[in-house]
Amino acid sequence: MRFPRPCRPARPANIVPMINIVFLLLIFFLLTATLAPPDPFEVTSPAATGEAAADAGTATLHVAADGRLAYRDLRDEDVFAALAASAPDALVLRADAGLDGAAFARLVGRLAGLGIPDLSLVVMQP
Repeated sequence: MRFPRPCRPARPANIVPMINIVFLLLIFFLLTATLAPPDPFEVTSPAATGEAAADAGTATLHVAADGRLAYRDLRDEDVFAALAASAPDALVLRADAGLDGAAFARLVGRLAGLGIPDLSLVVMQP
């Protein structure tokens, strides 16, 4: 008389290789991600029509509605000394829509006096 062999219990699935791959992907994405610093203050861009997109350069000047300026970690009058020292080829200007036109014109004139050849204004499409 033959007795059937007892069934061997199924081995649980080994998930260690999957965990290793997930951690490797996580490390890869963390190392390759570009993290942008937060804006120094809230800026509502003015509306404009057109198809040309502003080139997002590395040098960005933020202008609040009340005329406050921010460039990297510098504020107000220190901004102009830093821009004169670094002499960027292009400057992206993020000005608030509530900024007075005369104040904006004075700012653009002062930036032109620093010798910045290319100035881009960030606007939003209506």
